[in-house]
Amino acid sequence: MKKMMIYAYTEFNLGDDLFIKVLCERYPDTRFMIIAPRLYKLVFKDIKNLKVYASDSVLFRGVNYVFRKLKLHPNFVQRLLGDQSDGTVHIGGSIFMQGEGWAEYVAAAEDVRNKSKPYYLMGANFGPFTDEGYVQHYRKVFPEYTDVCFREQYSYDLFKDLDNVRMAPDIIFQLKYDGAEPAAEKNGGQGRTIAISVIKPSSKALTGFDDLYYEKMKDVAIHFIQQGYAVHFMSFCQHEGDQEAITHILGLIPAEYQGQTHVHLYKTDIDDILAALSDASFIVASRFHAMILGWVFGKPVFPIAYSKKMINVMQDAYFDGKYTDFAHLAELTPEMVYESMATNTIDVTLQANQAQKHFEQLDAYLSPAPFALEGRRSYES
Repeated sequence: MKKMMIYAYTEFNLGDDLFIKVLCERYPDTRFMIIAPRLYKLVFKDIKNLKVYASDSVLFRGVNYVFRKLKLHPNFVQRLLGDQSDGTVHIGGSIFMQGEGWAEYVAAAEDVRNKSKPYYLMGANFGPFTDEGYVQHYRKVFPEYTDVCFREQYSYDLFKDLDNVRMAPDIIFQLKYDGAEPAAEKNGGQGRTIAISVIKPSSKALTGFDDLYYEKMKDVAIHFIQQGYAVHFMSFCQHEGDQEAITHILGLIPAEYQGQTHVHLYKTDIDDILAALSDASFIVASRFHAMILGWVFGKPVFPIAYSKKMINVMQDAYFDGKYTDFAHLAELTPEMVYESMATNTIDVTLQANQAQKHFEQLDAYLSPAPFALEGRRSYES
């Protein structure tokens, strides 16, 4: 049985946690290890082939502290686990956003990586970036990886001349979920609900948009309530301000409508969010993976694109429904959103099949019999 290290964004973000879930469930005969806050033991309590090493434990922090003080290694435990594994899977979405001090961050990441072990990068998009040197740095690093598979055309085009770079639709397109009880059965036939996934715009570098966005989401919620729908607000990541955004929006909704609002705050219960999305009649998606999950569940989705990555994926999936971005947010009306329910569906069966291409090279290494021959079709944008 092989042991694989996982590198991922571990801040209780639904999309990234779903990546980890899909990865581990695909390879039940592989032992996976991840360094994450101890609450992740609860998130993944049902995934028996995943070992969570608590990054916030006294032992973990103490060992790293000692090795830093002795100037032996700044992240000794991370390096030790990587050395003991048979390889690493770096899985995530927006994991290549250029930030301040990026050179130091990249150097630290490379210092942890065991360059003698296989290293698989999957599910990512590249950017946004402002420094061409940032791109050129990764043009030197990526050839050292075993495999690189991006999730959209734009990122692939930046590196497509590298022999080990590929592309496939977002990993979550292949999510299998049948755990939601039908709304009509659960609510005595009164199953008219919409889900609104929210963000805090300023946490996405959209300065000056918070108040406008909260007002627009309030208007949309009230309009749907007036049409007889219950509104379910979704926080996908508390760390990035989603819960704070819901608090602001709810504060704008008059008391007479409050009884038709519900809140889902993701922290450790993946099924609660998936059930609410699967149960909804319609999804207003400010979160990238609310859009993807809505499509997977066959729901009409109205995307509110906070970044180019959402628009890139819409284009890759040939989505021609109505949507808005923050440049045009002031023009958004509740009526526009409501009317899009009739037209904003998309069949993503092809994307679901092609998304398995992310695992092609890892399949060959870990040899999972059920998947060895799947996902071989090429992906064309």
